[in-house]
Amino acid sequence: MAPAEQVLPKARARSLRRRLLLGILLPLVVLIGFNTAALYRQALDAVNTAYDRTLLASAKSIGEQLEVEGDGNAARLRATVPYSALEIFEADNQSRLFYRVSEQNGRLVSGYEELPLWRGRIPDRPPYAALVDFYDAEFRGSAVRVAVLLQPVSSSRGHAIAVIQVAETLQLRRGLAQQILIDTLTGQAVLVLVIGLVVVVVVQSATRPVRQLSTELRERSEGDLRPLAARDAPRELLPVVDATNQVMRRLRHQLDQQRRFMRDAAHQLRTPLAVLKVQVQSALRGDVAPTDALHEIGATVDRATALAQQMLSLARVDQARHEPAEHDGPHDLGAIVRELALEMSPLIAARDLDFSIATVATPVAAAEWMQRELARNLLHNAIRHTPPGAALQLRVEQQGREAVLTVADSGPGIDEELRGRLFQPFAAGSSSGGTGLGLAICQEIVRSVGGSIELLDRREPDGAVSGLDVTVRLPMAAHAAV
Repeated sequence: MAPAEQVLPKARARSLRRRLLLGILLPLVVLIGFNTAALYRQALDAVNTAYDRTLLASAKSIGEQLEVEGDGNAARLRATVPYSALEIFEADNQSRLFYRVSEQNGRLVSGYEELPLWRGRIPDRPPYAALVDFYDAEFRGSAVRVAVLLQPVSSSRGHAIAVIQVAETLQLRRGLAQQILIDTLTGQAVLVLVIGLVVVVVVQSATRPVRQLSTELRERSEGDLRPLAARDAPRELLPVVDATNQVMRRLRHQLDQQRRFMRDAAHQLRTPLAVLKVQVQSALRGDVAPTDALHEIGATVDRATALAQQMLSLARVDQARHEPAEHDGPHDLGAIVRELALEMSPLIAARDLDFSIATVATPVAAAEWMQRELARNLLHNAIRHTPPGAALQLRVEQQGREAVLTVADSGPGIDEELRGRLFQPFAAGSSSGGTGLGLAICQEIVRSVGGSIELLDRREPDGAVSGLDVTVRLPMAAHAAV
């Protein structure tokens, strides 16, 4: 027997622990990845909101420095905004602020003339209680964030609308965003490692009973088929333990049957071989005429050959019962029985039996050789037990979804002493002249195809036994016509 580790190729073997770890950690990593992206976006939005608020504050600060000169339509804006007024809004030396103050017609009032004039519109619902708009642009080769504030400016003599633009470079924002991303990824990576460690420990602990069970099975000797105790096995493992114990019970039962069969076979073969040896020695000594000795030796060899063939048939049927793939078909039981009756017609004629046969088409999903072996053993037994000149009937019919084979002989019936062990191997009566394997073979065939076999004495009105009826019921093929 191959070692346990060679029963399944390693390339096909799947680790339960690996499947559990991957099944838990992969969805967890994906979920944490989405969560990390969401946290980063939320943090970035909060940073942008804070810096946009600073830009708005700087624009309002500039708006406070504006005045109006002139009257009516001739009113003009005037601004005196030193750059030092914006330095308080610069967070550090990484970012720079630029501004532009224009009238609504685009005339520059103060600030950087090369800063592009705002051409947008104020949102219907601005984020702050002011006429403000935020947008991204490029100024002097650098990306900037621009806040636009429409600031009304009035005096006792006139009024005007100032367009105040404040632009800030994005170095600080990007640096802060990168720092937030690094911090978020670091925290989530630590979380994944902690969860992964916990999952590994839990999975390792949960699969320990499986490893213990496999170790116990691997360390057993070849003949040890005792049931597994597994008292501490988890509830989910109990079905596997129960199924393993059932397999062990079936194996133990099968091994017991094999041992008993081998013991009985050895005993049964010993007798004809001993008889054959005696006959050969007697012929060599000249105690028996050569022709008589050869006839006796031939008869003994025939009995031993029949016994060996029956034993091989029983072994083949037992193998087929454990390998359902061999049950091909369907095959017509009626046609098989008629062919078999024709083959055995010389035996029937030799005993001058009143033989009758009636069959109908009955497709059975079983191997042809199994159906033939079943019918052969039943018919051979019936021929041997039917007195010369007596009646022997053979019928194949349909009853519902079953094919029914009936063999009715005119023999003495079943001996009560033999009835209890009728289907056991080598259970033939002392006067039957058979090997005692025929009915055992029949029962194994019937079991293998899910059928049944019944032996019933047929009695006259006065209670006398007039023969034996053997009835075999086999399930018909699924698509057979009823």
